[in-house]
Amino acid sequence: MTTFQAAQASAGSRIIGLGSYQPETVVSNHDLAARMDTSDEWIRERVGIVNRRIANKDEGVVDMAVTAGTRAIADAGLTPSDIGAVIVATCTMPSTIPNAAAQVADRIGVKAAPAFDLNAACAGFCYAVATGADLVRAGTAKHVLVIGAEKLTDWTDQDDRSTAIIFADGAGAVVIGASEENQIGPVAWGSAGDLAETIVIADRDSFIHQEGQSVFRWATTQIAPVAIRAAELAGVALSDVDVFAPHQANLRIIEAIAKRLRNNGAREDLKVARDIVESGNTSSASIPMALDHMRAAGEISSGDVVLMVGFGAGLSYAGQVVRCP
Repeated sequence: MTTFQAAQASAGSRIIGLGSYQPETVVSNHDLAARMDTSDEWIRERVGIVNRRIANKDEGVVDMAVTAGTRAIADAGLTPSDIGAVIVATCTMPSTIPNAAAQVADRIGVKAAPAFDLNAACAGFCYAVATGADLVRAGTAKHVLVIGAEKLTDWTDQDDRSTAIIFADGAGAVVIGASEENQIGPVAWGSAGDLAETIVIADRDSFIHQEGQSVFRWATTQIAPVAIRAAELAGVALSDVDVFAPHQANLRIIEAIAKRLRNNGAREDLKVARDIVESGNTSSASIPMALDHMRAAGEISSGDVVLMVGFGAGLSYAGQVVRCP
């Protein structure tokens, strides 16, 4: 039997660049209260959000992804010609064809590279990081640009207080490169398709519908074990984790999961991403955006051990341990 030649594999992979983008328009709780039956206190109590960023009519998923991706490439000290593949995690493109990634790659200047979208909703970024890391380790690509980008307001009924108070727009990106020592742990992932109907966009003429209480119960009971499993797969004790960066779904969910991690050995001084307070829920963009904002604020440093976990529609979930670039 003929043996095929293998690609030049890498011992490991790591995140070497980080970038993000948010639209300029800020919508506060007070802005929402002026046009619907809600209040700043009501929103803070239920989801923990104070402000969210909203893209303008002419600003799309691809536009935001291009800016975040360009910033991540620059942060990695690379040029577009160094990128061997582009993955865009998104669930909010206005149409399924053409995909976002090919457009993003072309506009950034990554010519003729493989480019594809990945839809695992709010877990999409962690799914895409796992995919990109494996591409690098297999030798398929030297550097992979992974972007989470969403324009959730295109799919949100702005008069529905159950969703309009939550969802927002933005993009976050990382560049994954080879490493002698692996710095992206194995992914702990899966799905609960029996609960798929709890978060739904029925068709292209519909808005997002979410059964909030059902999703809240699922996330607060089922996601902490995923995070713990991700640490186990990476061979990292929870006490060695510096930063917990979950999907920014709801501040109460974030705090509940962080509490369970501390009850299972995580440090009391564990740094927890709470970007949702000022950014809202941006689905697949939320984790890389939160990390970029924390790094810019000096809250995390290069080399910190970060435990990421994404979860949402599908219902899908994924987590892994990485080192901060």
